[in-house]
Amino acid sequence: MVSQIVHFARLSDRDRKIATPLPKLVAGDRLELHVRDAGGKERTLPIPPSAAAAVEALLAHMLRGERVAVLAEDQELSPSEASAILGISRPLVVLRMDRGELPFRYVGKHRRALLKDVLALKSKLDKRQTAMEALAEDTEDLIETYGL
Repeated sequence: MVSQIVHFARLSDRDRKIATPLPKLVAGDRLELHVRDAGGKERTLPIPPSAAAAVEALLAHMLRGERVAVLAEDQELSPSEASAILGISRPLVVLRMDRGELPFRYVGKHRRALLKDVLALKSKLDKRQTAMEALAEDTEDLIETYGL
């Protein structure tokens, strides 16, 4: 799959004021999308229950003013795109690929990693960062308590 990363969307302040969150959906509830085209023709499209949770989450994030993007788990990313998600530089992404920490394949001479592998690495890096922050906090407490 060719990479088509990341188009972020955000609601304007005006749209956030007039939009309302979806009520919590329960079993048996139906979600429908009402569409009116430029010619005034109206259609109703049913949203499958499995997609309703995604729509609910998407709208909730946007109503909080967050930027959102919808990505497929098997989407392939370039090292530059992966670096944007991981919050590290492109050369560090390539280094992690070379070390085997981030699986990838070549498309011609270009590297491509699956989004799910990038997200797995991000989770690992986030856990490591959290542990380092906790260790730094413990060290500060020891210094304050025992004057080390």
